Amino acid sequence: MFSLCINNIESLIWIDVMSTCRNVSSSGAILGRSDTQKCVHYNYNPSSSSSSLESRGNLSGVVTCSGEKDKRLHCFATWKNVSGVVQVVKQGCWLDDVNCYDRSNMCSEKFAFKIWVFFSLHDQISQSCRRDSSASLRLFPCFLQDPGPMPPSPILGQKPLQLLEIKARGRFGCVWKAQLLGEYVAVKIFPIQDKQSWQNEYDIFNLNGMRHENLLQFIGAEKRGSNMDMELWLITTYHEKGSLTDYLKANVLSWSELCLIAQSMSRGLAYLHEDIPGHKDGHKPAVAHRDFKSKNVLLKSNLTACIADFGLALRFEAGKSPGDTHGQVGTRRYMAPEVLEGAINFQRDAFLRIDMYALGLVLWELASRCKAADGPVDEYMLPFEEEIGQHPSLEDMQEVVVHKKLRPTLRECWQKHAGLVLLCETIEECWDHEAEARLSAGCVEERVVQMQRQASVTAPEEIVTVVTMVTNVDYPPKESSL
Repeated sequence: MFSLCINNIESLIWIDVMSTCRNVSSSGAILGRSDTQKCVHYNYNPSSSSSSLESRGNLSGVVTCSGEKDKRLHCFATWKNVSGVVQVVKQGCWLDDVNCYDRSNMCSEKFAFKIWVFFSLHDQISQSCRRDSSASLRLFPCFLQDPGPMPPSPILGQKPLQLLEIKARGRFGCVWKAQLLGEYVAVKIFPIQDKQSWQNEYDIFNLNGMRHENLLQFIGAEKRGSNMDMELWLITTYHEKGSLTDYLKANVLSWSELCLIAQSMSRGLAYLHEDIPGHKDGHKPAVAHRDFKSKNVLLKSNLTACIADFGLALRFEAGKSPGDTHGQVGTRRYMAPEVLEGAINFQRDAFLRIDMYALGLVLWELASRCKAADGPVDEYMLPFEEEIGQHPSLEDMQEVVVHKKLRPTLRECWQKHAGLVLLCETIEECWDHEAEARLSAGCVEERVVQMQRQASVTAPEEIVTVVTMVTNVDYPPKESSL
């Protein structure tokens, strides 16, 4: 992807620039040998009117291309369409590019390979999920592949799906509240250039055994539009309370509410991490989330949690590659020390421990908004916001987390509450600098049960019932998707 900046866009509404990229090969250039080759050569001259395709008769010239040994050579052409008038911009040689292999000579006359240039006003986050208008241009090569036909979604069928309002914007697209017949659902919309994230999340949702009350429930997938206007949709259950981040911004928690959220959240993560060969739906593999944070924890109407956003998740199946194991992914603020250092052991347990570090930070967020302690409840802050602000750089995080080994502050008043004392111990064991020393998610769930007993808190009857319900592993959610 390339970027350009334009200062004056008053007279420019939409520009599309198309380009041809073709392999230049002859009998002496098989397998990419760097013999000299020939391409059409052209440079746009604004003072000349002969640049439109209609008026171009003869070729403006031929250039002899050369390059490194064992590198292939290709021809390219670019042009622009301004108010219906097509103008050639440039033609010439293009160096080795796998997308141009096995094409014909002198083919920059054919203009088949496309590159689209468009304003971020028309950003392909989607036509229905637009960013702020700005003056940047972006070029997207059109060798993005069509994701192919959608697998059948029997729940969707031909039922009408109506988008109602945008609820969130994220790295890969936006999330809409929508209506499917009489029920609300969530629709996560990806632009075509983020197909890989959409595909990964779709694949994770469709693994054996992924139906669990503390994991977001998948409903179906759809493909809308075509070519560069294509959008990829994931439809899931909708939860009105939204993310844990948003809820904590607007609400403080009682001790029983903190325990309910912490137990169901850690239980969902424990289930995600677990390898279950004997699951009734087939062998469920262990899955590492890799972007665990309060923004990716949703709250149901009864305040139990479910984990969402599996766009970066890795599955670990015997005899199969887990996929893209590039280490430094996720949200910077929640990255474990070994991720920030780029020193990851690329084994299953190493990735699960990275999730556990992030879980420690989310538990700290819960504690920071709990009114159980005998002291003031601070305004909501993200982890490390007090130390390095709202927009830390990678270097900021490395300095604070890796070199200084700092963690968010555990308030002194929390030590006066029996349950919060145990929670603080649990948090510290989750975000331990040594990955091997961190607790498992299942252990955290057990600790939460101990916390409730330690604090001698008698929860309301309906809360006790809910906690009992979330111990049933294999049953689908009982609540309405509202």
